[in-house]
Amino acid sequence: MILSIALLIVGFVLLFRGSDAFVDAAASSAQKLHIPRIIIGTTLVAMGTSAPEAAISITAALRGADGISIGNIIGSNITNIFLILGLTAVIGAPIIHKNTRRYELPFVGAITMLLCLIGIWFGAISRMAALVFLLLFAGFIIYTIIMARHDRQDGEEIKNISWAKTILMIVFGLAAIVIGGGLIINSATKIATYLGASQRLIGLTLVAFGTSLPELVVSITAAIKHEYDMAIGNIVGSNIFNILFVLGTAAAIRPIPFDSAFITDGAIALLAVAMLMIFTVKDAKLGRIGGIVFLGAYAGYLAYLIS
Repeated sequence: MILSIALLIVGFVLLFRGSDAFVDAAASSAQKLHIPRIIIGTTLVAMGTSAPEAAISITAALRGADGISIGNIIGSNITNIFLILGLTAVIGAPIIHKNTRRYELPFVGAITMLLCLIGIWFGAISRMAALVFLLLFAGFIIYTIIMARHDRQDGEEIKNISWAKTILMIVFGLAAIVIGGGLIINSATKIATYLGASQRLIGLTLVAFGTSLPELVVSITAAIKHEYDMAIGNIVGSNIFNILFVLGTAAAIRPIPFDSAFITDGAIALLAVAMLMIFTVKDAKLGRIGGIVFLGAYAGYLAYLIS
């Protein structure tokens, strides 16, 4: 048990370091190849904080750990809103911009509902469903690029890295992601077996929280610096990326059975989106009271899972 926990921690460290190195190197390569900065900023760099979810869910799908694969996605999305946005709101009331409230949040709710409906009707996320998710993801990327051009944003600052270092970082990043993801899946499965817990429970809690740490760090840091656009955009973009790209890619590689128990978790993820829309409908802010309510909802959700 102790060894499994230690290997789990090592896996997360490798995963995060590998993800950072790979995203930085890939963004630098794209810039050297004269891909417009606006496209890099709204796609590759914006996906960076969701790289752990991608590595874990895809690895879990390949190894047949379906409960961890889907649980990680749904659990991360619930954690992102209830826990991370809750903490962000307690630090300082973030403003939710009009486009986010009108288009992006309803889109998160729609794809969450779509995921649940597919699971209910077909009992699995098939390759056909994966294709739908990936097409929707392509549409979302086009939307973000159009919106970024409209707002005249140039994207995030990209590190200038030499080609030699870039290649080394890509190789290291991929190796660390593969090894770290494997350690996390193996360790999480052993811990679940030892505790008599299901893969679903471990995926929704331990693995989901671990893979949400980048979003937590980015959002809390952004809130402290009063960069609320970054905090909100990070969470909303991550939730969309998790369902459409991560789950879409995983299911395209191997269809993923959808346990009926995930219907409740999907409903809670949908409730989280609805609560965020309700709490910000009046003055477009998620205040401290809302943040406290969100943290209480997350605590209640954890209590429900454990019970």
